[in-house]
Amino acid sequence: MALVLKENFGEVPGEGHVEKWTLISSNVTVEIITLGCIITAIKCKDKNGDVNDVVLGYDDLQDYLANPRYFGAVVGRVANRIAKGRFVVDGKEYKLAINNGPNALHGGLRGFSKVIWTSEGVEGGVRLTLTSPDGDQGYPGEVQASVTYTLDGDTLSIQYQARTTKTTPINLTNHSYFNLAGQGSDDIYDHEVSISAQAYLPVDDNMIPTGEVKPTENTPFDLRGPVLIGQRLKEVPGPGFDHNFCLSSAGDERVCARVFHPASGRSLEVSTTQPGVQFYTANFLDGSFKGKGGASYPKHSAFCLETQNWPDAVNQASFPDTLLRPGEEYRHITRFVFSTA
Repeated sequence: MALVLKENFGEVPGEGHVEKWTLISSNVTVEIITLGCIITAIKCKDKNGDVNDVVLGYDDLQDYLANPRYFGAVVGRVANRIAKGRFVVDGKEYKLAINNGPNALHGGLRGFSKVIWTSEGVEGGVRLTLTSPDGDQGYPGEVQASVTYTLDGDTLSIQYQARTTKTTPINLTNHSYFNLAGQGSDDIYDHEVSISAQAYLPVDDNMIPTGEVKPTENTPFDLRGPVLIGQRLKEVPGPGFDHNFCLSSAGDERVCARVFHPASGRSLEVSTTQPGVQFYTANFLDGSFKGKGGASYPKHSAFCLETQNWPDAVNQASFPDTLLRPGEEYRHITRFVFSTA
């Protein structure tokens, strides 16, 4: 298992210290801070043995406190969008803060990505825990959540767990932005992607699923074979991919996606127990954010593979159930495997 180190990353006035945990294996180094469970760095070798950091982010705590594009963060209570920031549970309507056009996004104005979690070392990793009070960001129930990162060789595992005192929607994911050429590289056009999904969710103009589950076959969304991202982005309507791909056998861990960068030889393979994965090609980055080492992050300079429940599931009865009830445990696992060829 990985070597685990802890150090101070800074202080948020009135809220406390932020710690940085570093997980080191023979092939991969992962850095995580307790603010938002943020992955601040993933360093791995290319085919020549050179090490690069392959996730976007910032150098200092102050920028992570703002972090408007959620670089590396765990987002929740509910990742992705909830239409009009409203839903009904047990006959009662709940209203959330609107922070993405007409919708609620990634848990609200001060979701799980914006607060400091408690942390403790575990074998090969770190467990981060959080208590979200009843009514937090408009959501019902007190939620006890934990996220555990462990590193073993080439594999970074993320286990999500939660319990609640009232029925509430829960949908946690990690929002890391990857560029296998190294963070700060201009684009991901030379990356090849494959996603094992026979269906995807079309969206409306506000990026809310229409309710239709559409086959990927004979569409630009058919990514089942290795597809060059740059070429396929020319065929996708709109600014790029920001869509949920529907996975089979929800609850069983299975490989759902792979991205390969021929020039560096790096590949990233993703497995999950979740029913969906949101493939996002950083359509809303515009070069205005200055990242690590002063790097500029323009449009299409990274990709995200956000394993999760389907967007707006709390408002769409035909989608997989996203409600957590008292006495139940929310539990999911996602693994990122880094290798070279």
